[in-house]
Amino acid sequence: MSLPGWLAKGSPVREWTKDRLAWSASLALGTITRVETREPAVALTFDDGPHPEWTPRFLDVLARSGARGTFFMVGKAARRHAEVAARVVREGHSAANHSWDHPSFPLLKGRWRRRQLRWCQEALPAGAARLFRPPWGHQSPGSRLDAARLGFRVVTWDVVAEDWGGDDARTIADRMEAGIRPGSIVVLHDALHATDDEAHRDRSAALEAVALLLERLGSRYRFVTLPELLRLGRPRYWHWYRRSDLDWLQKQI
Repeated sequence: MSLPGWLAKGSPVREWTKDRLAWSASLALGTITRVETREPAVALTFDDGPHPEWTPRFLDVLARSGARGTFFMVGKAARRHAEVAARVVREGHSAANHSWDHPSFPLLKGRWRRRQLRWCQEALPAGAARLFRPPWGHQSPGSRLDAARLGFRVVTWDVVAEDWGGDDARTIADRMEAGIRPGSIVVLHDALHATDDEAHRDRSAALEAVALLLERLGSRYRFVTLPELLRLGRPRYWHWYRRSDLDWLQKQI
């Protein structure tokens, strides 16, 4: 028995229906941006590493304050610097998925998005959390659904350090401090996978900003891993969809 024309593979109605179902499913799933909790706990998260020079230095700063962080690793870098990645987990921090080589997920077909997630997870150290942060925060309903199909919880943030643009340490620390509240998820970078200025790859200002923040807030907040924070309250979900900015992406080096 043949299908009606509107159900045939590739028909406009069928494709529209698939898109609407994907949209509805992704809306229901949502993306974690923070945690609703009364506990004075915050998650510092670090994207784009591991880096052989900078990641160990961030680990040293965290260790001096007894703080824990979550490192969203690029799989290609995690495989290249496996000992650094292993040290992250060995010292009580969490490793999590930031894709294999940091593409903008809305620009990829579904099968390639799923491969990016699988390849990265395979490269992460044992014990890595099944959490995913989309590169640059770019996400579509389809990419959100792909992550869910593979069993990932997608996590973005509610506090942005903006540590990629050349600001000094005090400015970065002030920005984080102004936004932090119980249950906040802060996004920083222990490396920069791409940038529009090579000088910004230097993480010195971000490193000093983290030290300043821990000094200022260490007596008021506990700095915990994301899995720990998620156990302390109710995750706050948001319908997080950001398109790929092609003009901006082309300027990245």
